[in-house]
Amino acid sequence: MNIETFPVYPLGCNCSILSEENSNEAIIVDPGGDEKRIIAYLHKKNLKPKYIIHTHAHFDHCLGTKPVSDEFEGSKIALHKDDLDLYQNIHSQCKLFGIKFTGEIKELDFYLEDNQILEFGKSKLEVIHTPGHSPGSVCFHLHTPEKPILFSGDTLFAGGIGRTDLWGGNYETIMKSIKNRLLNLEDETVVIPGHGGNSIIYNEKNYNPFLV
Repeated sequence: MNIETFPVYPLGCNCSILSEENSNEAIIVDPGGDEKRIIAYLHKKNLKPKYIIHTHAHFDHCLGTKPVSDEFEGSKIALHKDDLDLYQNIHSQCKLFGIKFTGEIKELDFYLEDNQILEFGKSKLEVIHTPGHSPGSVCFHLHTPEKPILFSGDTLFAGGIGRTDLWGGNYETIMKSIKNRLLNLEDETVVIPGHGGNSIIYNEKNYNPFLV
């Protein structure tokens, strides 16, 4: 399993591209911007995204979605239905944050659902609904022969949790999501958050000041 993660414009969202050694299928998690960089990486590695998926629909996780999808015909776009209103109002979100965005929003192909399994190549990615940062926030749980990996979006950070003062955010809900859905994962699970550096579940369970 190859995982390439890099921060993208405008707010340093971590975009991750997942692929296998002997397959040209890929999954893109949170193409929040810098679409030219994302597209260039995919062409360089001869990869075609099967799915373009989102941990939630805040603008900084979605601005590159349409141009990347347009470049690779057949790619399927998805997020959780509870964030549909946010997705449809990306222009308003950008305006409130002083971000200039004149692009278009592309229609979704399907909705992500709790416990859903997305298959690509020989790998499987499980959807975990973790509302709180936004109503439709999800995390993606990937099992690999080496270590399990969690793409936690803006629900769980290294030493922190997602903010809950934005549209549809709720502190009690995010804490319930983290404690009931994430902290019971394997201690060695690598956490790749929506912003900042990686962690592991063990560290967040024992040292995250919001959770101990």
